[in-house]
Amino acid sequence: MDSTIPDENVVRIAVDLACRAPSVHNSQPWQWTYTDGRLDLHTERGRLLASADPTGRQQVISCGAALHHLKTALTALRWSTDIHRLPEGPHSGHLATIRFRHDAQPRSHDFDLLTAIRHRHSDRRPFGPLGLKNPLPRSLPDLVRRQGVQLTVLPQGARPVLAAATELTAAARKYDSAYQSELHWWAGHSIPAGGIPAEALATAENRARVDIGRRFPIGRDDDSTEKIDRSTVLLLSTDNDGRLDWLRSGEALSSVLLEVTVDLIATCPLTHMTELRQSRDMIRNLLPDGGYPQALIRVGAAEQKVPPRQTPRRPTDSVFAVGPRRSGLR
Repeated sequence: MDSTIPDENVVRIAVDLACRAPSVHNSQPWQWTYTDGRLDLHTERGRLLASADPTGRQQVISCGAALHHLKTALTALRWSTDIHRLPEGPHSGHLATIRFRHDAQPRSHDFDLLTAIRHRHSDRRPFGPLGLKNPLPRSLPDLVRRQGVQLTVLPQGARPVLAAATELTAAARKYDSAYQSELHWWAGHSIPAGGIPAEALATAENRARVDIGRRFPIGRDDDSTEKIDRSTVLLLSTDNDGRLDWLRSGEALSSVLLEVTVDLIATCPLTHMTELRQSRDMIRNLLPDGGYPQALIRVGAAEQKVPPRQTPRRPTDSVFAVGPRRSGLR
């Protein structure tokens, strides 16, 4: 065994954890291949949401979140990573090549992040406000900046704009049969290989209390003590709007979600407000220094007795393949 590269079982464990990452409609649009000590991440075009995400921007963001989850898991497993992003250029579905070094020295917080991977979930119910007992981690802006992404904590005064952008997208999509068919394919019932089951979607009453949420099908998750959503909204943005920016935004999204999960803060990524040009422009006007909005995250306090059901994940063998070893390699 070559001790300078991880064996297949180690990589399989890391990929399994990486696939706990959030993805648009829980589509899990990724494929991993491990060959000769090199792991490659590709998009899976068959899981592109053609109506909600025709450019593939959210698909790449989803894969970026999985890439950061992978790196976090490998650190806890004592492996460092060297990541070559977009190795075949900006128009390829080949998003990253990962190579390994067996020199990571994880600290206690790295194991906290590993635990967060297992426990994180998107909570679509109304949140209570952040407070002195559960403030945002001070490290968030620096963590995001390392990915070339900016983090903006939106003031409560921005809430009417977010609500208006949500209403605009809902109105534009209401009679869009292709979008509605796609949405109801992925959400509201159980799909063994992905999607959002009804148990992870808010009831009509709870959905109405979150004025900035996507209009998902009515679910069965009715556990909430909040009469109105009082969450804080975080906005991730980039200076440019290319494939690398999308990938980096996904990595930043993952870093934020894991850090705040460690602090027991509830989260829910919001993507619907950046899908249409008009609503995305409305969000863009909230950025103090300009740029391109990529994702929003609703964060807050959750006092529910029962956490929402975690969404299903594809079997690891369906997203992870081991290529043949080249002759002469040991």
